[in-house]
Amino acid sequence: MDSNSPVAQITNDPFAAVRIPEFRNLMLGRFTFITALRMMSTLVAWWVYELTGDPFAIGLVGLSEVIPALSMALYAGHVIDKSEKRKLILKGVFSYTIAAIALLFISTSYIGSRFSNYSISIFIYALIFCTGIIRAFTGSTFSAMLASIVPRQYLQNATSWTQGSWLSASVTGHAAGGFLIWKLGITGTLIIVCSLLVVAFFLITLLKPKPPMAQNTEKKTWESVKEGLRFVFRTKEILAAFSLDMFAVLFGGAAAMVPVFAKDILKIGPQGFGWLNAAIDIGAIFSIVLLTLFPIKKAQGKKLLIAVAGFGICIICFALSKWFVLSFAALMIAGMLDGISVVVRGTVMQLKTPDHMRGRVSSVGSMFINSSNELGQFESGVAARLMGVVPSVIFGGCMTLVVVIIAWVKAPTLRKFEY
Repeated sequence: MDSNSPVAQITNDPFAAVRIPEFRNLMLGRFTFITALRMMSTLVAWWVYELTGDPFAIGLVGLSEVIPALSMALYAGHVIDKSEKRKLILKGVFSYTIAAIALLFISTSYIGSRFSNYSISIFIYALIFCTGIIRAFTGSTFSAMLASIVPRQYLQNATSWTQGSWLSASVTGHAAGGFLIWKLGITGTLIIVCSLLVVAFFLITLLKPKPPMAQNTEKKTWESVKEGLRFVFRTKEILAAFSLDMFAVLFGGAAAMVPVFAKDILKIGPQGFGWLNAAIDIGAIFSIVLLTLFPIKKAQGKKLLIAVAGFGICIICFALSKWFVLSFAALMIAGMLDGISVVVRGTVMQLKTPDHMRGRVSSVGSMFINSSNELGQFESGVAARLMGVVPSVIFGGCMTLVVVIIAWVKAPTLRKFEY
């Protein structure tokens, strides 16, 4: 059977990809790595808000990371496609470990007794800027490795498992981050983060080397970068899915303000903060498990638009809620709906991208995702400063609905899209 035919691209075995030993090693390494990163991001948001008491300061964390991540993304895609990918990931994990150790040092009483809260927050922003550079290379490399490990007919299944693993790690990191801050404090939590990064490094050493394809090694940097951009903008399905996700999450980034809701509105402390911070990812995991067992068979584009609209409504409900249970439920349902977007977007990218361009296309995708997440965090901080926290989140949810309406009317190819 032709491996490019639609029938050959789908498998009815929900565990097809997991039966591949190297794919399991990839998932374990990535799970441990993402768990550590999510614990770090949870801790940094709480830490900065404790130091400053200003929601805008949380937004600056996102800006500190997104500037280098976006600036380096296209070049990173070129480097990924011409490099041995396992070695590149190991360099990235090692660099993250150094950054985490630096944050650990900053959190000690030695630094706290010698520097003001303002100075400490500047140190944190500087280190997050460095992790933004590292992130431009590591995230896209993980994605680019997938097709070299899993046969094409298992890619949809592998994408669902990979996203489920990523979200499970995200939940674990977010929830554990809150609990560990409560039990161990900032310094103790960072010790756990550093330990997890060391474990992730070891697990990734178990992967086989992934050399570049021959046609990528001789291209000039700028020509290679332009080729990746041209491919994404020519492939309407990829461009539409990326764009919808970017604008929806850019405006609907309520998660950025969770530390403020937890501390000042719901008054649930770091323990409740950990659960609330994990709610979206818990919902997304539930959704992705269902989609792994029962894949969406038709009308994926229309269902994607409906899911994003539901996401916006849930964000508005979260903003208006004064009860922890309702706030948690709103974010969890938002995560379930976001999970549909994650699977559809990831499957489209894996099925439509040629093997020799996966690094560049993943990096262009990371620009959209970084724009939506980190710029969304900054947008939330600015909006909270201008409007107040609750009105800013309501505004974001309403803007998400506007984006869906525009996409429904102006992007019929997305509405009618199927794979």
